[in-house]
Amino acid sequence: MHSQTRIDRPKTIFDNWRSLTVSLYLAIIGYGILVGIPVISSAWVNLLGFTETQVGRVAGADLGGLSLGSVLTALIISRFDRRILAFIALAICILANALCMLTTEYETVLFLRLLAGFGSGIYTSIAVASLGATAKPARALNLLLFLFAFSQAFELHLLPQLSMNGIYAVFVIANMIGLFLIVWLPPRASDQPITEAAAPSLPHAIPDAVLGETSPPVETPGPAFATWLCLGAIAFSYVNIGAYWTYIELASAASADADPDWVGQVLVWASFLSIVGCLFATLISNRFGLARPLIATLLCHALIVGMLTAGINNVNIVISLFAFNFLWIFIDVYQMATIANIDRSGRFSALIPAAQGLGQIIGPNLAASILALNFGYGAVFIFCAAASLTAMLIYTFMYVYLRQTYPALADAS
Repeated sequence: MHSQTRIDRPKTIFDNWRSLTVSLYLAIIGYGILVGIPVISSAWVNLLGFTETQVGRVAGADLGGLSLGSVLTALIISRFDRRILAFIALAICILANALCMLTTEYETVLFLRLLAGFGSGIYTSIAVASLGATAKPARALNLLLFLFAFSQAFELHLLPQLSMNGIYAVFVIANMIGLFLIVWLPPRASDQPITEAAAPSLPHAIPDAVLGETSPPVETPGPAFATWLCLGAIAFSYVNIGAYWTYIELASAASADADPDWVGQVLVWASFLSIVGCLFATLISNRFGLARPLIATLLCHALIVGMLTAGINNVNIVISLFAFNFLWIFIDVYQMATIANIDRSGRFSALIPAAQGLGQIIGPNLAASILALNFGYGAVFIFCAAASLTAMLIYTFMYVYLRQTYPALADAS
């Protein structure tokens, strides 16, 4: 068992329960489109008459807007009141979703989904940055992922029962609730910097009750390029996730060997595997650190996506969806905790939604292009597997480098 490394950061204004509550809520609704995209994609096809290629473009615009909003926020968050930024972003989302209820024209919906994603990217980035600036950022981010799993199950159960306008209305209402909660957001980060004496080591990813005893703090500042490598790997992993999650229900519906109703039920139940995955991920990282389980998880993710290249039936779709959701949360736990370990300021945490959104611009759009060229869903799943393997190679390189230069950071949990 490797030794644990941890950080004893002083508490900040972001550790207040009100700040934690509003940050978690904004992050959950900001990721709402992402978790519900399989059923939303089907609704765009079945209720609005969009083609499979158009669905990829619209999903890419929505999820890509998340990236654009996040990048803008990372640039300006230190100079503006977070409450004002969140208010503007929520207003943009409300307006864009409301206008979507008035049109079914593809070009107009494409623009409005980009606008909605842009707004959600701003307040999601604020929320994630606020969680990353807490005294124990990895713990806060793990709590976000735990709640993420419940919200995924809720959306996949609720949204298929609604009309297209009903789906948009859910997002309008969720964003309106956010308007009342943003008064709990700290307007700015504390002016008091975290000193080296106060923050000499690395955070742990799970609660003390699970960790038990830990070793003394270790002074291991991480190289800046490692953070950028992590963000790049996050983007590649979300190329896989974005393409797979956008098209999995449509691909199942196109298969003569899979029952669409059965697949819809499996989607809901598979989402609960994310909850189990969150618990297992933290326990495994306690024993083996973050990097090695993450590398193994990305390899497994590639395999369970690639298994669908030969076709989809009721058996392999169950295996793939359950394993995909179980391992998805592993990837997010490890990647977010790795960023938290390397970046003490929380500044790079604000770029996590940007990296995720960038992957989700590329993933659904390239998958749509593959389908437009009539290569079929088998080629889409090969593309997904290749993206996951690319992320695995990036982390492997980073792990080997850190083992030689920052061993405590390489095996941190």
